[in-house]
Amino acid sequence: MLRELTIRNLAVIEKVSVSFHQGFHVLTGETGAGKSIVIDALALAAGGRGSSEMIRHGSDRADLEALFDLPAGHPVWETLEKIGIEADSHESLLIRREIQAQGKSTARINGQNVTLSMLREVGEHLVNLHGQHEHQSLLRTDRHLEWLDQFAGDSMIKDKAEYRELFRQYQNVLSERRELEDKSRQGIQMLDLYRFQVEEIENARLKPGEDESLEDERRKLMHAEKLADAVSEAYDLLYGSKGLTALSKALSRLKDIVKVDPATLEPLVEQLQSSYYAAEDASFQLRDYQENIEFNPQRLAQLEQRLDVLFGLKRKYGETVEEILEYQQKIRSETERLQNRDERLRDLEAKEQSLLDELKARAERLASIRRDAAKVLARAIVQELDDLQMTRSVFEVKLETGPLTASGADSAEFLLSTNPGEPPKPLAKIASGGEMSRVMLALKAIFARIDQVPVLVFDEVDTGVSGRAAQAVADKLSKLSRHCQVFAITHLPQVACMADHQYEISKTVNGEGRTLTSVQELQGELRVEELARLLGGVEVTEKTRHHAQEMLVLAERQKNP
Repeated sequence: MLRELTIRNLAVIEKVSVSFHQGFHVLTGETGAGKSIVIDALALAAGGRGSSEMIRHGSDRADLEALFDLPAGHPVWETLEKIGIEADSHESLLIRREIQAQGKSTARINGQNVTLSMLREVGEHLVNLHGQHEHQSLLRTDRHLEWLDQFAGDSMIKDKAEYRELFRQYQNVLSERRELEDKSRQGIQMLDLYRFQVEEIENARLKPGEDESLEDERRKLMHAEKLADAVSEAYDLLYGSKGLTALSKALSRLKDIVKVDPATLEPLVEQLQSSYYAAEDASFQLRDYQENIEFNPQRLAQLEQRLDVLFGLKRKYGETVEEILEYQQKIRSETERLQNRDERLRDLEAKEQSLLDELKARAERLASIRRDAAKVLARAIVQELDDLQMTRSVFEVKLETGPLTASGADSAEFLLSTNPGEPPKPLAKIASGGEMSRVMLALKAIFARIDQVPVLVFDEVDTGVSGRAAQAVADKLSKLSRHCQVFAITHLPQVACMADHQYEISKTVNGEGRTLTSVQELQGELRVEELARLLGGVEVTEKTRHHAQEMLVLAERQKNP
C-alpha cells in the first residue's frame, strides 16, 4: 500500500505531506482546487513523464516522495533485483522524483539512482492509474488481446513466451533465406571474382611479416658498398695504432705508476681495461660483419621482383601481408558459402517449413487457451456489469484468426450490447461515456485480483453516471478496495460516502497573492460538511447536513452488514 505521499512545489502545491491507509480513499473538493495534481504526483512516482511546466512558479524544482509498504512476496522485489537495486523486502520502499526548471528529471529508489525506464518498470507493479483518457484504450482492439492474454494466466504467459521465441527463430530463418535468394545473381558474379582473388593470393605463397624482412634485406643489398667501406674504415681505426694499440700503451703507462696514487689511478686502470676489452670485442664483430656483407645484384633483382608482387597485392587487398591473408580467409569462407548456396537454401527452406508447422501448432494452442479464457472473461464482465446496474448486458470477446504474428494468429475485440434484443457490437459504436466508465471499472475489478498492483487510482471514473448507477459504482469501488488500496476523485456524494477515508483538496490565496493547495483528511463533522456540500452545492443547510450524516451511516451498514 501507499503509506505516505509528500509533494513540494508541484503546480499550485507548495508543500503537502499526506498519510494514507488501507481501503477505499476519495479525494473531493471544488473544481480547480488541485485534485488532479495529487494524481499527477502518483503518476510521476510510477515513472510518468514530467516537464518543467509542472514546477510551481518561482521555484527552481519540484519533487515528491512516495513511501510504500509491500509484502515480501510481491513481484516488485523481483523487478528491483533484476534492475540491480538493493532493497530489503522486510522494509518500506521509498521512491523520490525530482524535476528541475531546466527540464532535467532524476529518480531514486531507496536512495539509489534509476533511469526513467527503470522507474516505470517498477511503477507498473505499484500504481495503476485510470483517468478519463483511458476510456480510449477500450476502443483499441490491440489492447483487447493483451487483456485477454493477461486474464488467461500463467499457462498463456508460458506458452506465449515459447511461441515468441519460436517466431523469432522463424523470422531469422525467413530473413536469411530471402537475403540468400535476393543475392543469388550477384552472388554468382561475385563467386568468379572471389575464386580469382583466392587463387591470386594463394599463388603468391605469402608469409606473415615477409614484407618487412624483404625490405630490410633489400636495403642492405642496395647499400652493400657503403656498408663495406664504412665498416672497413671503422675496423681499421679501431684495431690500428689509433685504437687498441693506443689503449694498450695507455694502460701500460698507468700500470707502471698506479702504486704511486692507487686511490685515484686504480679505478682509471679498471675503466681503461674494460674499455680495451669492449673495443677489442667490437673490432672482432666488425671484422665478422665485414666478411658477411653480400654483393649480390641477382638477389637484389629477385627481391625487387618479389616486393613488386607484394605491392600489387597490397594495393588490392590490404596494407600489410597480415591484412591480405585475413582478406583471403574472409573471401574463402564467402566462396564456400556461395558454392554451397543451393544446399544452404534447401536447408533453410526445410527449417523454415519445420518452424512454420510448429508455429501453427503452437498458435492453435494459444487460440485454444484464448477461446476458453474469452468465455470465462465474458461471464466475469457480465457479472461485474450486472453489479454496476448494466443488467441484461451481453458481453463477448470476438476472436478471429489471421496471419501469424509475434502474438499468435488471433485478433480479439470486445463486443457489448446494453439493450436486450440488440446484437453485441464494438464498444466504439454502442457505449456511452457512462457505460464506458463502467465497462472499464468492470475490467479493473477483474484484473485487480490478477496483477497484484497494490494501488489503484480512478480519476472521475463515475463521469456520466448518477442515481442507482452511481451507487453501484461506489459499491464496486468499495469491494475492489478489499483486494488493493483504491483512490478515486469524485464529485458524487454516493461515491464519497462509501469511502473508508475522505480527503478534501482545497485552495486558498495567501497574503502575497499566491494560490496554495492543501490536502486534509476529513473526519467527523468535517466529513459531514464536505458531503453536504457535494449534496447541496454552494449552500449547505441543516437538511443537507442531516442527509449527509444519514448517507454515511447507511454506507457504513452496507460495507459492514
